[in-house]
Amino acid sequence: MDYQQKLAEKLTILNERGKGVLIRMNYIKKICADPKLRPSFLTEKSMESAIKYINKKFPNIDFRGSIQQLTSIQRQKSEVLTATASYYDSFLDVIEFRDHVYELLNTIDACQCFFDITVNFDFTQNYLELITTYTSVIITLSRIDDKKALVGMFNCAHEMTNGSSDPSYPRLGQMLVEYEHPWKKLAEEFGPHTRSVTMALLSLNMIYPRRNLPVDQWRSSQLLSLLNAPAAMLDPACCDTMSCEYLPMEVMERWIIIGFLLCHSSLNSNQVSQELWKMALRSGIYLTLTRDEVINIHKVTEDLFDNIKGYSKRVADIKECRDHAIVNSGALHRDRRQFLRGAMKELFKVLDDEPGLLGPKALFVCMALSFARDEVLWLVRHSENMPKIKTPEDYVDNQMAELLFYMEKLRGLMRRYIHVVQRYHVQYLAQFDALVLNDTIQNMFVCPEEESVLMSSFVSTLSALSVKQVENKEELDFRAVRLDWLRLQAYTSVNKAPLPLKEYPDLAKVMNLIQFHTRMVDSVDELLQETSDVSIFCFYPRVFEKMFNQSSEEMAMKRYLMAFPSVCSHFSHCGHLLCPEEMEIVEKKSLRLCVTFLELIAKQTSNVVLEICAEQSNLNDQLLPKHCAETISAARYRKQKKPLPKKGEVQKEKPGAESLRKDRSIITNFDKLHQMLTELCSSYSLCSDFTVCSHVVIPAEFLLSHLETRLSEIIVRMANYSQATQQIARPSDLLAAVRTYVASLHCLSSYISVDVTRLVKSVLLQQTQPLDSRGAQTVTTVYTNWYLESLLRQASNSLIVHCPTMHCFVNQTTDNEPSFRAEEYSDVSELQALSELIGPYGMKFLSENLMWHITSQVSELKKMVIENMDVLVQMRSNFDKPEEMAGLKKKLAGGENVLKRMTIIGVILSFRSMAQDCLKDVVQKHCPYLTGPIKDLRDFLSPDAEIKVTLGVYELASAAGLACNIDPALVTAISSTQTDNTSIDEEYKLSSLLLVYVAVSLPILALDNNSSYSREHGGHNNNIHCLATAINQLAAAMFTVQKKNIEHELKEFLLMASSTLLQLGQNVDRVEVKNRESVYLLLHMIVEESSFLSQDMLESCFPYVLLRNAYREVYRSFIVTLG
Repeated sequence: MDYQQKLAEKLTILNERGKGVLIRMNYIKKICADPKLRPSFLTEKSMESAIKYINKKFPNIDFRGSIQQLTSIQRQKSEVLTATASYYDSFLDVIEFRDHVYELLNTIDACQCFFDITVNFDFTQNYLELITTYTSVIITLSRIDDKKALVGMFNCAHEMTNGSSDPSYPRLGQMLVEYEHPWKKLAEEFGPHTRSVTMALLSLNMIYPRRNLPVDQWRSSQLLSLLNAPAAMLDPACCDTMSCEYLPMEVMERWIIIGFLLCHSSLNSNQVSQELWKMALRSGIYLTLTRDEVINIHKVTEDLFDNIKGYSKRVADIKECRDHAIVNSGALHRDRRQFLRGAMKELFKVLDDEPGLLGPKALFVCMALSFARDEVLWLVRHSENMPKIKTPEDYVDNQMAELLFYMEKLRGLMRRYIHVVQRYHVQYLAQFDALVLNDTIQNMFVCPEEESVLMSSFVSTLSALSVKQVENKEELDFRAVRLDWLRLQAYTSVNKAPLPLKEYPDLAKVMNLIQFHTRMVDSVDELLQETSDVSIFCFYPRVFEKMFNQSSEEMAMKRYLMAFPSVCSHFSHCGHLLCPEEMEIVEKKSLRLCVTFLELIAKQTSNVVLEICAEQSNLNDQLLPKHCAETISAARYRKQKKPLPKKGEVQKEKPGAESLRKDRSIITNFDKLHQMLTELCSSYSLCSDFTVCSHVVIPAEFLLSHLETRLSEIIVRMANYSQATQQIARPSDLLAAVRTYVASLHCLSSYISVDVTRLVKSVLLQQTQPLDSRGAQTVTTVYTNWYLESLLRQASNSLIVHCPTMHCFVNQTTDNEPSFRAEEYSDVSELQALSELIGPYGMKFLSENLMWHITSQVSELKKMVIENMDVLVQMRSNFDKPEEMAGLKKKLAGGENVLKRMTIIGVILSFRSMAQDCLKDVVQKHCPYLTGPIKDLRDFLSPDAEIKVTLGVYELASAAGLACNIDPALVTAISSTQTDNTSIDEEYKLSSLLLVYVAVSLPILALDNNSSYSREHGGHNNNIHCLATAINQLAAAMFTVQKKNIEHELKEFLLMASSTLLQLGQNVDRVEVKNRESVYLLLHMIVEESSFLSQDMLESCFPYVLLRNAYREVYRSFIVTLG
């Protein structure tokens, strides 16, 4: 008959069901208490009167007599019925669970079962766990403020819809009323079960006091140390009570406190019960029911016992225990945490060095994890509900990171070497446990058939094991063996059992040992979850974040900070199938906390890394040539033996002085930064990745992301661009700083396995685009804006002159002090540095902006051509008739404006040409194998090739910085300005007449005093030498778009220009011909720069002798000084 009771199966199923119901009640309580998640029908204004009435009359709600108060429910009865159905069903689950629990407890009492945690561990554990789970369900249910409203509204809506109330409503309503004061009611209900509950609790007297020792005793016994007995290091760790050794303290305290609350009669009669109860009361102030639901154990117990006659002494005991807990428990647990930090670190170091010890010493790992978890859980629940005490620091732990870190390390170690653990325990089970069990069975005097079958199956199952199963990675499953052992415990623990287990302690000892060993083979993850799960942090986010912040402030704790995001991976295990709605909330909370911690760690690390880079950049800056003037000056004075000039300034330290240190104990800022970086990077060694709610998290990627963002900001900031003052750092200075940052960043690779090269490439590649990945400006945009708004704008006004001799721009000599020296931003080295920084992509963006300015000038020029079209057409046909040309020139307006705009175009194109030359040098340096083929492709391009092919090759060549006969960027810009309203012939006419306009306007330049040629600069003082570049490139682009012969059009321009300039030579007025020779040189420059014109063409229309005389004239006026 005892076999038919199925006590083991019922205990297992009800415990699992109870966990789900408890989580469901906790979820409903939170939903109803949270204003954001609270069901909408509970917050509607129209429902207030109905809810108030239901709460007042519950459970006897008069539906017919009070229709006025329930009108709102009547109007929305279907919606209310649907919305409250899930809550109502959940409360029905509580009734169902309650019925089954009491039925099972009565059956167990009727069977007069024997309970001893050290003998029938699983049976006793399941029994006590069922009692505490049931109690927690009832207490949580009683704390749901809206339970009456939810049940009452459902029943009202049900009655309005179906004409009758729900059949379960009377029982449910009665239960809710009965448990308004749950502890008193529960104590009454558990009165008949006192014998069984007390017996089970008293068996903890062998376990709980041994676990609840002060730290001094832990330390004297060298708890968890593998080094205290080196000779026994390989001996398997085992004892008579294997599973009890890692049984959580919190669980035992919950059993004791709740057990004696429900069955308190033995507290007055049994001294052992009293001592056990007092010991639990002294351990702390709060006890967890589930998650963040706690009870104040002293208050609850005192409130219950106050109303019971004859319990005045127990009330006095409670007050004494409360005072003791307030004064001593905080310090006790603080010392335990301190001890466990060192003990777990030692244990991990030994096992990490010798993972083979994980086999015989697996119990030590389980114990260490369980002890540490107990302390974490204790601190969490007491930190959130801290009592008013004189020593609040006992409830604050700024070293929690280290404890969590070594918990995670030990978990990771067990998972990494699981094959070692499995191999060891499979051999243990087959070659030792099976034999001992068989001998134990043989020595038994009585062995009934059912028990004999079970025990024989144990022996045969264990004997069949072999190491090859582990090596072949066969899936081993011993859940059936463990369930059979639980069944056997149930069979042999009832009164008058044929085989009483209490008379065969050796069998219990062997089977408890076997149970642990089987778990080490097939359910290591479950065991780790049981002993080290700290998912409670999910429900105490404020405490969790506070602990992280406290730990991050300690230098020594920075290396352990990664434990906090890693712990978030535990949260996914805290859900239950009975409450699937909660999983989404838990997932979001887990990811939010995990990401928050990783972001903060990455932020700290990136700050330190970039601070080191900044320090290195400052040191490198001191070595730049621009700072050597003072040193050279001082050396010159010393050589001439002259006293140094006194300026009243403190003499600067030479670079390198910071490395001189008289005493190694003096810690510099660099030392502090590197130490902090070492500590922070050590935290990344915890794991390369981990999973949080099905999301794979890679901590190093957060660091790289932070570094990418910060580095992009810093690079742009180092450019020092000010739109107001138009100041900016020289490209060479910025490049030197960037190179220092990159070199310093590479030191990160020696601390942590991250791809710094990928990071740098990503950041620098983004800087070649107008905007980075965050949408912020880059150095490409900054420098493009500056060169356009500052340098080229002043060059357009002739305040800055293009200097072909030195390949740069230089400032004109003026009375006003220039805001910057143009040559410091436009010489070869600076533009090469710019090319290094912004690369071909950035140069393309710069070119596109330059082309936009050119096209705006071209558009204005076309308007002027249209205004003077008739005159220009006549001049084109009569350019060789001086008399008629003289008359037409008087009709032509805007010649100076045309030349000014063409000069601006020339300045822009000259700057672009300089930039392209520097880009070519940079590309050649970085990709010599690439520029050669591109150059050959450009040079050997057939003249008969299609224009699309030609432009495609030129675009490729231009991207590499190579000069082309036709500028593809300019062609694209010109073609984009053409509209559908004008035909190609009209555009061609405008382009031809524009060249005529320029050609006939050239003599005007001779009137400008600034048109003089400067031998020093190799150009004219008003930049008109840039006209050569403008005419050649603009003509080539325009006639390419219009598919006309470029050479023919330029020849016509040369003829007209020569003719008009020759007419200038016939003018005898000295004012008009003051800079005639300088202007003559323009023709030579145009031909020299053109790919379509030759010197023979020039000589055919303009006498070479005039050019020769012009050069002699301009060079004669140049004063040569010899030093």
